Amino acid sequence: MIVAFDFDGTLSRDEMTTFLAEKCGVVEKMDAITERAMNGEIEYAQSLRERCALLEGLDDEEAEDAFSQVHLRPGAADVIATLNDAGVQTAILTGGFERGVGAALDDAGITVDRIVANRLPVKKGQLTGDVEGPLIEGTKDDALADLAGDVGVPMDSTVAVGDGANDLPMLEVAGLAVGFDPKPAVEPACDVVVESMDELRDVLVAEGVL
Repeated sequence: MIVAFDFDGTLSRDEMTTFLAEKCGVVEKMDAITERAMNGEIEYAQSLRERCALLEGLDDEEAEDAFSQVHLRPGAADVIATLNDAGVQTAILTGGFERGVGAALDDAGITVDRIVANRLPVKKGQLTGDVEGPLIEGTKDDALADLAGDVGVPMDSTVAVGDGANDLPMLEVAGLAVGFDPKPAVEPACDVVVESMDELRDVLVAEGVL
C-alpha cells in the first residue's frame, strides 16, 4: 500500500512560494499566479516558471530562512507516523521545493519513504529565477505510477491525497482519491473529501489502509 500526499495546501497550510515572495516583495504577484494555477486557469508548468522568475536574485541565505518557516499542519506528522508504523509506503509528490519539504519534516521529526519535488538553482549565492525537477512538465500520475512500480504495488492499492489542480492527475489514477479541502475544480475527481487530519485518519481506517 502507498499513500502519496501533496504538500502545499495538504500536508502544510503554508505556501512556501509565499514565504520566498515575502523576501522579494512580490507576494501579491506570486499569490495571483498561484491562485490561477490551483483553479486550473493556467498550466501548472507555466505558473511555476512565472513564480520562480519573480525570485531571481534572492540571496540563498534569505531563501533558507524562508524555507525554515514551512511547517506541517496540525495532525499531519501523527498521520504519517501511524502510516510508517503500519508499514505503509509514504510519499510526498509536490511541485514545491525539496528544501521546504525537508525543513518541515525535520521540524516535525518525521520522515517519508519518498519525496518527489522540484529545486531552485543557486548561482553565486543567489537564486537564478529558474526551476528544475521532475514535477515541472512531469505530472503526479506518472510519479505515482513510477513509485508503485518501484515498490511492486498495484495502482489500485495506492491512495492519493491532494487539494489543487496539479493533484488531479494522481487523484484520477489512484485506487483511492482523497480531497483535502479541495478546490472546486478538483472535488469531482475525489472519492472522498476531508477537512482535517483527524478526518483523513478516519478515512484511512475505514478503507483498511490503517
